[in-house]
Amino acid sequence: MFIVGLTGGIGSGKSTVAQHFIELGVACIDADQTAREVVLPGTTALKAISEHFGESILLTDGSLDRRQLRDKVFADEQARQWLNDLLHPLIRQRMLQQCQETIGPYCILMVPLLFENNLRSLVQRTLVIDVDEATQIRRTMRRDNTTEAQVQAIISSQCPRQKRLTLADDILFNGDNVTSEQRQIAINKLHQSYLSLAAQHT
Repeated sequence: MFIVGLTGGIGSGKSTVAQHFIELGVACIDADQTAREVVLPGTTALKAISEHFGESILLTDGSLDRRQLRDKVFADEQARQWLNDLLHPLIRQRMLQQCQETIGPYCILMVPLLFENNLRSLVQRTLVIDVDEATQIRRTMRRDNTTEAQVQAIISSQCPRQKRLTLADDILFNGDNVTSEQRQIAINKLHQSYLSLAAQHT
């Protein structure tokens, strides 16, 4: 399977772009969704997390209290490392399985932290959705009801914009001045390119 890794900083509009590809009939695997699936009630991962952090990490319905877990690992490097060691192999395995199960010449694997988590080897091509930092801050504050400082902290923890652009095979600028029609034309061109690359890949 020819896999295109779609990535970009917070607030860049990855989901919007992914939706365009879906409308073209391209399967899209969302790493964030996969990460939620591997810790659903009844999974070995959730059992390990509750044993490690205690039952208080679970909500009353038995599901993971994601906010509490995020707070715990954000403040504790060792805890974060333990969690990453547990979840990353499971997420990687599940994502690859989902990609192989898709139908079509190629699929999109949407991974916000593709470069940060060294997952480039999972894909044949990388597409970075790019916007300037001011746009990232404005969009994320509006979407998530967060403060500028909170968004800035997230941006600082991600791959620097310039490095991300250097690592990209393809770049799609998705600033507020880009119309839906312009975005669609650019995505159609990328789609044709990926169809051609996928044909060569088989």
